[in-house]
This record gives sequence, structure tokens and C-alpha cells, in this order.
Amino acid sequence: MAVKKAQMMPTFSYEGVDRRGEKLKGELPARNMALAKVTLRKQGITIKTIREKRKNILEGLMKKKVSALDITIFTRQLATMMKAGVPLVQSFEIVAEGLENPSMREVVLGIKGEVEGGNTFAGALKKYPQYFDNLFCSLVESGEQSGALETMLDRVAIYKEKSELLKQKIKKAMKYPMAVIVVALIVTIILMVKVVPVFQDLFSSFGADLPAFTKMVVNMSEWMQKYWFILIIAIGAMIAGFMEAKKRSKKFRDFLDKAALKAPIFGDLVYKAIIARYSRTLATTFAAGVPLIDALESTAGATNNCVYEAAVMKIRDDVATGQQLQFAMRVTNKFPSMAVQMVAIGEESGALDAMLDKVATHFENEVDNAVDGLTSMMEPLIMAVLGVLVGGLVIAMYLPIFQMGSVV
Repeated sequence: MAVKKAQMMPTFSYEGVDRRGEKLKGELPARNMALAKVTLRKQGITIKTIREKRKNILEGLMKKKVSALDITIFTRQLATMMKAGVPLVQSFEIVAEGLENPSMREVVLGIKGEVEGGNTFAGALKKYPQYFDNLFCSLVESGEQSGALETMLDRVAIYKEKSELLKQKIKKAMKYPMAVIVVALIVTIILMVKVVPVFQDLFSSFGADLPAFTKMVVNMSEWMQKYWFILIIAIGAMIAGFMEAKKRSKKFRDFLDKAALKAPIFGDLVYKAIIARYSRTLATTFAAGVPLIDALESTAGATNNCVYEAAVMKIRDDVATGQQLQFAMRVTNKFPSMAVQMVAIGEESGALDAMLDKVATHFENEVDNAVDGLTSMMEPLIMAVLGVLVGGLVIAMYLPIFQMGSVV
């Protein structure tokens, strides 16, 4: 229900006069007309006209989505404003004016309207669960209750920045080989459809049997010329089916999570990223004063992997029965000894959050190094794949000519 309510919040267009008598007009998202009027009066605006803005279906379809980077930028800017002593509601206004994404600006103004209407900041964030997860809302709520919201927002901003940076590193490692594979497929299709038929006409004038390899390539070329649309539909259907299965089937998502950890090249990178996320999330929540059991529950979802989500929930259950965190982590056999030893030191010294932060920083650096190493290793491998694809087609086309030369 909360998602639906947040998405359907109306926007009101208004014209009025400010305290200095200057005319102004603008738009304001609010739950209803009465709340919009109250908000404008609090800002010292004398309303002349106000009406609900009708939604344009085409505009809604073309509207830019709110990304994780938008949320990260919003959190950092809000933390900076509040550390500078700017009141919360005024901070929302300043941040909203500087946002380039209209959708994100609408979300920020919607949160501002909720806070002005008497809701807490955490309560306002919970109206937008598609953008602010339980961990984000819990940390903000903890900051409000302790009276240190600006400090908590700074911690949340650091956490979001580190998480987003880690995500970008993983994407960087995945994008490069995927882009090259796509280019290789496009080049292969062009050669099969445009270049091979030219050689095929030449071969037909020879009147001799073609080598088996050349025949195979020619037959593939003929099939692609006749049924290229079937190939495109099949590729599209496979991609759509994959995305739909990933969206709807938990078993399929679990299978992908397990396969990612066992992948020959990317498995180690995924493993290090999970350990970094686990350590960073647990360090942030524990430092915020969240009880360890609750912090572990929030951390389980932040791992983004079913194997480690189950492992962290097992750790939570063991800690709830009185076990130390280091022993619970060791029993799962899913965490590196370095992380377990650092947690042990943190528990003994009473600085668990600081030790977890060091573990997170270490594995984030490991991910960075792994991405650079993977990119360097993939370059010659990808060149070899391209060479086999393109070179194989060239050999197939020139093989009959070489045979004719040897006969002559």
C-alpha cells in the first residue's frame, strides 16, 4: 500500500505572492489540496490560484527513473546541509532545487511535504520503500531518536557512497567483456550475411566440392539469410525469458547466486564484494547503535546473495543464543579467516565497528585490484576469441582457393 500511495501523490500548480510582494508560481507535491495550501502559507506565500496538475501519460512513460546514484547524492547533500546547521525542511528545499532528475526532485518534495505535515523523517522515507530500504529507514530512525540525525545521515551517506562505488566496480568488470562479445556477434552476423554470399557465388562457378568447413559456414550463412528474423526473435525471447524468470522465480535467483560464486573467472570477485558489503553494512548499523541481532538481520539482505543471506541469518540465530560473533562466523565456513580474526579482535577490544570498517575497506580495495587484474586478463582472452571467430570465417572462405592453387 505504501508504494502505491507514494506513486500516486498528486502535484499542485500554484500562483501567488511572497512576503515581499513578488509574484511567483510553481509546483508542489502533497497528499491533498488542504496540505498543499498549509505548506505554502508556512512558506509565506499568499495563494491566488492553486489546482491539481493533471498527469500526462506520455510524460509519465518518458520520465527518468530514480537510480541508486540519485539516492546516494541526495543523502550526501542532505547530510552536508544538516552538518552546516540548516534546518531539515529547508535542507529539503535546497537539495530539491539542485537535483537534475525531476523524478528525484518530486520524491524529495514529497518527503518534505510529509515532514511538514507532522510525520517523522523516517516515517516519510517509509512512504517510498522502492527507493529507501529498511536499513536506510532504520538508521535514520535511530538518528532521530538519539538526537544525532546529522551524524547518522553522514554515516548513511558514507555507507551509500561506498556501496555505490563497489557496485560500479562490479559493473565495470562485467560490462567490458559483455560489450566485446556483443560486438563480436554483430561482426560475425555481418560477415555471414554480407561477405559469405559473395564468396558463395564465386564458389558456385568452380563446379567442385567444397571443403567440409566451408560447406558448414556456407550453410549457416544461407540459413541466416533466410531466417534472420527467427534468430532475432529467439535471442529476444531468451533475454526476456531470463529477465522474467529472474524477476518471478526465487529458485532461479538462488541458482544464479550460487552459480556466481562458483564462476571460474568472476567467482572470486563476487565473493570479495559480498564480504565487503557484509562488513560495511554491519559496521554502519552497529556503529549507529542498532543491537547486533537486529544489525545482522539488516545485513543479511544487504549481501544480495542467497548463500550468504542464509549464512548471516544462521549467525544471527547463534548470536541470539549467546555465542560470540566470531565463533558464529567461523562455524558457517563462509568467511575468510582474516575477517573472522579481525572480528575477534574487535569483540575483545570493544571496537567491533572499527574492525569491521577495516575489513570492509580491505575487501573493497581487493575488489578494486581484482577488477583491474580481470580487465588486463580479459583483453588478450577477448582478442583471442575475436581472432578465432573472424579468422575462422576468413579461413573457411579462402580454403577452397588454397586447394585450387595446390591442384594447379
